[in-house]
Amino acid sequence: MVLGVLVLAACQEREIILPGKREAITSVLSTAATNEGVEQTRSVEDGPRDIRLPTQVSNTDAPQNIGTQVFRAVHPKLAADLAPVWSISIGQGDSRKHRIVADPVVSGGRVFTLDATTQVSAVSTSGDLIWQRSVLSDGADENDSTGGGLAADGDVLYVSTGLGAVTALEAATGAIIWTQNLNASTSGQPTIYEDMLYVVAGDASGWAINKFDGRVQWQVKVAESGSNVLGAPAPIVADKFAVFAFGSGELQAVFRRGGLRRWDASVLGERKGRALSKIGDVTGQPIEANGVIFAGNQSGSTIAVDASSGRRVWTVSEGSIDNILPVAGSVFLVSDRNELLRLSSEDGTRIWGKSLPNFVRDRPTKRAEVFAHHGPILAGARVLIASSDGFLRSFDPVTGGLVGTFEIPGGASTAPVVAGQTLYVVSRKGQLLAYR
Repeated sequence: MVLGVLVLAACQEREIILPGKREAITSVLSTAATNEGVEQTRSVEDGPRDIRLPTQVSNTDAPQNIGTQVFRAVHPKLAADLAPVWSISIGQGDSRKHRIVADPVVSGGRVFTLDATTQVSAVSTSGDLIWQRSVLSDGADENDSTGGGLAADGDVLYVSTGLGAVTALEAATGAIIWTQNLNASTSGQPTIYEDMLYVVAGDASGWAINKFDGRVQWQVKVAESGSNVLGAPAPIVADKFAVFAFGSGELQAVFRRGGLRRWDASVLGERKGRALSKIGDVTGQPIEANGVIFAGNQSGSTIAVDASSGRRVWTVSEGSIDNILPVAGSVFLVSDRNELLRLSSEDGTRIWGKSLPNFVRDRPTKRAEVFAHHGPILAGARVLIASSDGFLRSFDPVTGGLVGTFEIPGGASTAPVVAGQTLYVVSRKGQLLAYR
């Protein structure tokens, strides 16, 4: 018996150890994409590239989401050295069950906010509270609502909430003009264009509502997704079309007057080794610039499509978490790996990338929660990002170098907006902060 074991051991070949550098399997999986239609980000060495920024403008308002071009101040004026000038409570901040997702809007000398539940606030640009009111529907429980969005149009403020209601308020007083219940969560931001309000409900239906009386004009539906992210992107609207982004990763363009479908496109991709990649929701706010629509997801994919036909222009294997910022031949975004990227708007080629704080606890066994980064926006010749780690960061758009850091007590819960040469952001503690 012993002899047999010795014979077998003598016959066993020695293990062959291959030469070369050892790579962790997770580093390979993190760059893989399962969809053949998703390309890897073009590999070039990072470096500065000149950019001719548009002239800075003195915008007094920031009334709606930046996705629709007519409401976007591409390059507002803002001082390079910012200082906090005031802060005020707007209601409930982030908690385990509730989140602030509505970016503030500025119109008519007022800054409007929505807290983590259903409380809307109007604050003067000097920091004084004008009014506050809840838009909670009769019989509803405030604890069941989270998420929503805001859009200002003249003397009216429009509010969507996670309980499925869209409400029109008098901007001066907060008095309710009308309320429309859609029977599906409307946690995303609405868009107002001419006489219509457009919004995504339940991450699977797009709605057009008469802005004067709240009556539904038409509705479009897509297949529901099994999971999605709180806060649907605002629809993009132009003269002919409205473009909705859904939880399934689908973009659908329809004729904005009647809702007839024009084209469909999908933001597909899955970054292996990341649990969040299983959620294919469009998280990068779609935005239109010069006839091209840019959109991204948190699963490792950003696309550019022709706005009139939906034809794919390019795809890169970098997801987009918040705003996508196309400007002067470049596209700036925060990737699904928490990296500030500058890409070529022509073909998606990477120009440079700068790492942002990622895991809240960086020990390998504690890597669960990540920091949230909101933006980017362009203001004062700088690219700005507000982050949940408690800082507003300013970057050089040419090199990507960090040129300024400003404290946000409690960390940011929304993207920053700029109006009247003042930057506004809402903190996770439920504070509206102004910097000038």
